[in-house]
Amino acid sequence: MRPQKVLDKDLLTALGKVFRSKGYEGTSIKELSEATGLKKASLYHRFPDGKEEMANSVFSHIEEWVKENIFFALNDESIVPQARLKQAIDHIRTLYNGGKDTCIFRAFSMDNGLQLFEGHISGGITEYIKAFKNVGLALKFDEKEAKEHAVQTLIDIQGSLILTKGLNDTSIFENTLKNIENRYLQQ
Repeated sequence: MRPQKVLDKDLLTALGKVFRSKGYEGTSIKELSEATGLKKASLYHRFPDGKEEMANSVFSHIEEWVKENIFFALNDESIVPQARLKQAIDHIRTLYNGGKDTCIFRAFSMDNGLQLFEGHISGGITEYIKAFKNVGLALKFDEKEAKEHAVQTLIDIQGSLILTKGLNDTSIFENTLKNIENRYLQQ
């Protein structure tokens, strides 16, 4: 068997960039082919169910990265909660390329994408809230306050990504991450 010219990780990263920039509905197979350097037939060979399978694979790839880097950091009880929070925020910065990349939730939550990827979206949001709530509890917030901070954190991250894109100013995202850290650490 011939080795694959495009490795799975590189393929999913390239597909993810297109989906993040154009959304699910706005992305064509032609654009996905161009981004990966694979012919359409090769893409369909790797993803027989087409664009939807590609998007699900991208979502799963990102979910795994978030689980291993952000959720693990927030939930790792062998590390003091302050360090867990800082580590998770650093990983969030990486995930969104310093605020330059669109969130996959936003990219897939338009029109049909919301119906197709509702499980990924609601599951991911729930896990983010749970993980940030856990670090809040470890920082001695009460149950209600820990959940409120977790929800607000997700709102802040998502909102800052939109403003950062709209105003082409990554300092908005960076300042938001600092504000999140301050919210948790300066009780």
